[in-house]
Amino acid sequence: MGLELYLDLLSQPCSCIYVFAKNNIPFDFKPVELLKGGGLNIQEFSNINSLKKVHILRIELTGLLFPLLSGKHCDSSVPEPEAQHPTHWYPFDIQKRAQVDEYRPWQDTTVRANASKILWLKGAFNVFLGVYLVTIISQLALGELNNSLKKFAEQFLQDKPFIMGSKISLADLVAIRELTQPIGAGCNTFEGWAKLGTWGSQVEEAVGKELFQEAHEWILNAQDLRKIQIDPQMKEEMKPQLLKMLK
Repeated sequence: MGLELYLDLLSQPCSCIYVFAKNNIPFDFKPVELLKGGGLNIQEFSNINSLKKVHILRIELTGLLFPLLSGKHCDSSVPEPEAQHPTHWYPFDIQKRAQVDEYRPWQDTTVRANASKILWLKGAFNVFLGVYLVTIISQLALGELNNSLKKFAEQFLQDKPFIMGSKISLADLVAIRELTQPIGAGCNTFEGWAKLGTWGSQVEEAVGKELFQEAHEWILNAQDLRKIQIDPQMKEEMKPQLLKMLK
């Protein structure tokens, strides 16, 4: 069996893990499409994870399942010799590793909150609630996102090619995935931000343009969600979370 990854590439952490793993770790990809009810691997996925929550890593050597919270867990959970990969992704040096870890909690309450809101309000809200909401709420979210982008550029990126310096890290993967969300809703995140646009191109180049497009295909075409048949149970489960965005 080796290493199996059950991932839904519409999920931000899932696509980050997918890109990291494709660059570093041999694995068997098990695509899961939760909005459609699970896709081809739903029965197998349900058997090993009754909660049907992604992302899941299964390793033959341990027989255990790891619900991954971010790409760094993929780095630390994979047993040797699979974990032999360049250390710039998640450095062994404690201080440098702390810098990577520092970015994620900051982003969760700033960039991610507003980028997700823009995507759902402008791109896919009507799929779940049957209404279009291109309103002042999305404009406010865009304004807050721009404030976060300013802090990201000044405090994290500064004058470096990547967040950690000259080489890409997991922090860059997490950051680019979140900032790709508004693009899928028709908002150019990097418009007016030349430095961030250059950084985004460098991240894409570092991981490979073809892989980047593959991992972000769903989110870059988020408006196509209107065309697919959403699983009724998933639709009901998502409604309360989406309604919170209106408060």
